[in-house]
Amino acid sequence: MKEIQATEKIEEYLRSHKVESLFTSEIIAYLTLFEFEKGEQICSQGEPVEYLYILVKGKVKIFTTSEEGKTLILSFKTPLEVIGDIEYVQEIDTINTVEAVSPVVMIGVRQSVVRRYLKEHSPFLQFLLEIITRKFYIKSQFMRHNILYPVETRLASYLVSVAFDENEALVNGKVSTSNLTDIANLIGTSYRHLNRIIKDFCMKGLVERDNGAIVIKDLEGLKSLAKEELYE
Repeated sequence: MKEIQATEKIEEYLRSHKVESLFTSEIIAYLTLFEFEKGEQICSQGEPVEYLYILVKGKVKIFTTSEEGKTLILSFKTPLEVIGDIEYVQEIDTINTVEAVSPVVMIGVRQSVVRRYLKEHSPFLQFLLEIITRKFYIKSQFMRHNILYPVETRLASYLVSVAFDENEALVNGKVSTSNLTDIANLIGTSYRHLNRIIKDFCMKGLVERDNGAIVIKDLEGLKSLAKEELYE
């Protein structure tokens, strides 16, 4: 992780995403730019929350870990997204772990600063409301899709989500087969059935298995099968 004091760059990101009004002039000096490499954790489940982050570049995955050490990927996020919003409102520790899927840029501000300067700033509060309600809407849609869509559609959507960033640039083009149980849990199917679908995808030329990984061979074919970005 790199922590950069770069006010001009921060203001440029705010302008490009059309969210300049979120922050008052007095809080700009408290904003920090954070750069995370692929694979770095941005925040960890159960840890105290220090920052409120705004994702302005890159892609992250959000997952939870059980007491037995099993992980379950919940979603993938691209700009513009907020990390730590529910924790800020509820004043609780980090709910889920957030990890960079690609190189990521975040604008961060300490939650203590947010409470001091923005608790009555209506543009920021409205933005926070929109972000949180959108998350609940997406969660509702996700649950509906996991019931209505076939496993083939869900797996195709997952593969597209995990392998590419917000600009559809290839992150790594492959998914490790070591976590197939987690993938099966996420998309709501059995490990055995998931393997059958992967075998079918291989026969159709959509993917191939290679050294413990599922390698994407036909992105457009997967997108056509996915229909919607169920895990974004």
